[in-house]
Amino acid sequence: MLDYLIVIPARIRSSRFPAKPLAKINSKELILHVLDRCNKVFDKEKIIVATDSLKILNFVKNNRYKSILTSAKCLTGTDRVSEVSKKIDAKIYVNVQGDEPLINPKDIEKILSAKKKFRNHIICGTTKISKSENPKSLSIPKVVFNKNLEMIYMSRSVIPAIKIKKKLNKLQYWKQVCVYAFTKKDLKIFGKNKKKSYLEKIEDIEILRFLDNEKKIKMVKTKKGTIAVDYPRDIKVVEKIIKKNEKR
Repeated sequence: MLDYLIVIPARIRSSRFPAKPLAKINSKELILHVLDRCNKVFDKEKIIVATDSLKILNFVKNNRYKSILTSAKCLTGTDRVSEVSKKIDAKIYVNVQGDEPLINPKDIEKILSAKKKFRNHIICGTTKISKSENPKSLSIPKVVFNKNLEMIYMSRSVIPAIKIKKKLNKLQYWKQVCVYAFTKKDLKIFGKNKKKSYLEKIEDIEILRFLDNEKKIKMVKTKKGTIAVDYPRDIKVVEKIIKKNEKR
């Protein structure tokens, strides 16, 4: 049994951005950006791409990384990780979503460490919403948590809501960073009903399935600057950030 396994879900049929994992960012495929960032702190033998596409599978293997074929019927990335957990034994599974090309490798380590410490919690990353991002954007899941960093709720709506509009820009909002950590037991709970939960379906946020199943979710603060690629327009934004970081 492995101590941990880094699983990167990557599906070919994204409704918002078809074939997204193979989209190029500065002449390099999105999925390869994520893989290389993971490989900065983790051995290749403990990193695997879980995909529903032979094209992605072969691309990953041709770039000397591991990949496994999973069902096209998986509802979410975490369902794909759950399927992997049935084939490969590990104490902890870290889900690094395949659309996070700017993820800080040290933050992945931080989330893995948090899971080792808080075994009964689901672990999820969070970071401050920057001034250049709009908290009203439906593509950014906002999160509120208590003093113990336990998630109270996550929504595509603006939370917390502000009654006095003048104070809207003064509040610091937090967003989800799509890196999670689970045990095999956690993943069994997630996949037991084989359908999306009530809140998950409404918000289209997979982590809410754990909340619907009364699992505590511990948020881990990560470095700011991560932007998920949800739409083709996000590619140019990420390219600018990468070029800016290279000049430093």
